[in-house]
Amino acid sequence: MQQKKICMLGAFAVGKTSLVRRYVDSIFSDAYLTTVGVKIDKRVVTVGDQAVNLILWDIAGEDDVSAVRMSYLRGASGYFLVVDGTRAATLDVARSIQRRAEDEIGSVPFTVLVNKLDVREEWTVTDGDLAELERAGWSVMLTSARTGEGVEAAFCALTERMFRPSPAAC
Repeated sequence: MQQKKICMLGAFAVGKTSLVRRYVDSIFSDAYLTTVGVKIDKRVVTVGDQAVNLILWDIAGEDDVSAVRMSYLRGASGYFLVVDGTRAATLDVARSIQRRAEDEIGSVPFTVLVNKLDVREEWTVTDGDLAELERAGWSVMLTSARTGEGVEAAFCALTERMFRPSPAAC
């Protein structure tokens, strides 16, 4: 069975752990638990006609970009940059992390997940911010770990991009 490593990156409390729990276990909890170091989960998906083991590295959030351990990214086939839609500053953190990640592991597929879609009316990340990312060629998806909206689709889309040019189906 093939294995693909996906890293979850972003500032503190953007929802990285909640997104993984929603994707792997179909659950959400309001209790905030700080990730220390890295937590690893997995989920088996089908790509084409083969089973693939996705290894999900939930890396501790950092607001000090230099503190993100880039060595955790080695071997990653793709990664998510998670942004809290209600805190625009987390988008700046994501941009900085992306530059460092590309320096560390080169050009691998990544997607920006703007989380907390269930409270869109409270967002400080604007449509203009999202359009700017898309103009730069970044893949952007909107998610809610609380409701599950967009979560399955985001993981499926990134997995598909990691297997291109082969067609994928999750």
